[in-house]
Amino acid sequence: MTSPQIQPTTGATYSRIHGVGGYRPVRVIPNSEVLNWIDSSDEWIRSRSGITERRWAGPEETVAEMSVQAAGKAIAQAGIDPEQIGGVIVATVSHLKQTPAIATEIAQRLGCGTAPAFDISAACAGFGYGLSLADGMVRGGSAGYVLVIGVERLSDLTDTSDRSTAFIFGDGAGAAIVGPSDTPGIGKVIWGSDGAQKDVISQTQAWDTAFAKADAVNGTGEEVKWPALRMEGQSVFRWAVWEMAKVAQQALDAAGITADQLGAFIPHQANMRITDAMIKALKLPATVPVARDIAETGNTSAASIPLAMERMLESGEARSGDLALIIGFGAGLVYAAAVVTLP
Repeated sequence: MTSPQIQPTTGATYSRIHGVGGYRPVRVIPNSEVLNWIDSSDEWIRSRSGITERRWAGPEETVAEMSVQAAGKAIAQAGIDPEQIGGVIVATVSHLKQTPAIATEIAQRLGCGTAPAFDISAACAGFGYGLSLADGMVRGGSAGYVLVIGVERLSDLTDTSDRSTAFIFGDGAGAAIVGPSDTPGIGKVIWGSDGAQKDVISQTQAWDTAFAKADAVNGTGEEVKWPALRMEGQSVFRWAVWEMAKVAQQALDAAGITADQLGAFIPHQANMRITDAMIKALKLPATVPVARDIAETGNTSAASIPLAMERMLESGEARSGDLALIIGFGAGLVYAAAVVTLP
């Protein structure tokens, strides 16, 4: 008598991104406004980061609301109905409610039925992590289409008195629909982590520590600071420049693509100097368009790659069907890179 066997699942042979969409908050914070908070200059901020302005969300522009707006555009571009979505993945570090996952609310508001929905916390690599999971779900047969969202309200975690970070972060949401394809549309995702450097980018204090201190000093007049993001800028810069260029090259090699075959380079919008250094390390031809969305959007962590992708496609800087190298890297430290076909 043979042992019973589990029936194998079958999915699509390949997957690709079918649609992308973004949402940028209404409020613009120019460098001139940042100078009201810190002792700096517009020239210094531009030279250190490449940022001229960033978007900050208003009270009604919640993580869920921004996600729904971005996802609606991605769904429309993909030409599918929300009911066809078999999974919703939300990458964020700024949904401040521990549970339930914000993905469930987003799925319900979009009309995705009973699709599985969950959040992931992979900081600035979150979109790449979500893309890898979605690719596996589509090709593994557990979903026909998967919605991947990168969304942040980093203004909620910004210490406006910190001269090293007050000018960096922005808010926004970017979304992509991943679904079946007749040809490979998402290359092997090169992803990983380095927990030995967990303190290089981190939250200043845990929530329980902050609340305990607030209780302890209540009524004494001692200031209690809201937990915020902090980073060791030079350490992050060195790691990103030297190590992430290697990861990006691995993604190219895994896809069997050379730099001169790319139609776009879309790195996480962390810092313009990091982008320039990676271009040099990869020997990227000057003819390859490079995302520089950080200038007007700031660092939006998990949202930065899909936001930059949408802008490049809308402006005509990149074209549907082009190959793009994407790479995200950030707190953890974590990273994810892949070559994808643009929708």
